[in-house]
Amino acid sequence: MIKFFSLILFPLLLMFSCKQEGKALAPADLKLQLANSYYTNGLYQAAVDEYLEYINNYQIDLNRQASTYFNIANIYFERINYYEKALQYYFKIKYLYPQSSLQNEVGKKIVNCLERLKRTKDANRYMQQQAALDKNSIEEKRPGAVLAEIGKRKITQGDLDFEIGKLPAYMQNQFNDKKAKQEFLKQFVVQELLYDSAKKQGLDKDKEVVDGTFRIQKSLMAERILQAEMKDQPQITATDAQLFYKANKERYAEKDENEKVIKQKPFKEVAEQAARDLAFQRQQEAYQKLAERLMKANNVEIYVDRVQ
Repeated sequence: MIKFFSLILFPLLLMFSCKQEGKALAPADLKLQLANSYYTNGLYQAAVDEYLEYINNYQIDLNRQASTYFNIANIYFERINYYEKALQYYFKIKYLYPQSSLQNEVGKKIVNCLERLKRTKDANRYMQQQAALDKNSIEEKRPGAVLAEIGKRKITQGDLDFEIGKLPAYMQNQFNDKKAKQEFLKQFVVQELLYDSAKKQGLDKDKEVVDGTFRIQKSLMAERILQAEMKDQPQITATDAQLFYKANKERYAEKDENEKVIKQKPFKEVAEQAARDLAFQRQQEAYQKLAERLMKANNVEIYVDRVQ
């Protein structure tokens, strides 16, 4: 009987082994290309499956693992709108890859997921926890020479760079030279002093301030929606700016009181301005498309002839 089973099992095991050997893994870079291709073509769940296989079946370093999980989480958050699943992967990065450079962005995404899930209390609690954890590491996150002191508070080069970095890209270009940064620093310090003084007077609870804060919040939220609308647009290159300049030369010409062109400014002289103008034009176009789409989706009717 034993001999009989051996005769049956051996060929089966051999066949199984051959099948396993036949399933050779594709090269890691091709696996990643396939996942990226699925994503590019809107096959988001297929992309997630491939990314997971890439992590589970290939020897990749911790940073690559974290960035791949981040791609998966973003797909669930931004494309599939499955916020619970996105939250799962953001937390995985948060706690299993503490050294990842993505930690700051992951923290923001966790809050966004909780807000989308209508878990505002959880979002607030998470932010409070992170604030408590980060309180002792502020100097580490924004290092550099001390540029100013407000009482015991020190403002470092890292603080200055961080504040400039929060400005829109076209505005950041205005603070490339030392003198412009010095002026920004002075304005920043004055703004902090005014804020501290106003808070001491209880103006943070003033009705007009509260109302104004709400209006600013609405404006910022609308701006974020517009940014999301434009996120897939390519960056403006020098060639783009030059083409825009050629198509709008009169905009960059000196004119007399009768609007007659006196001098045409060369592209080199107005390159940055042309890039900013092009960025603004693209933003306006994106805004218009978004506005039209939202109005159509919400059956909006505007009766301009009734305005008095």
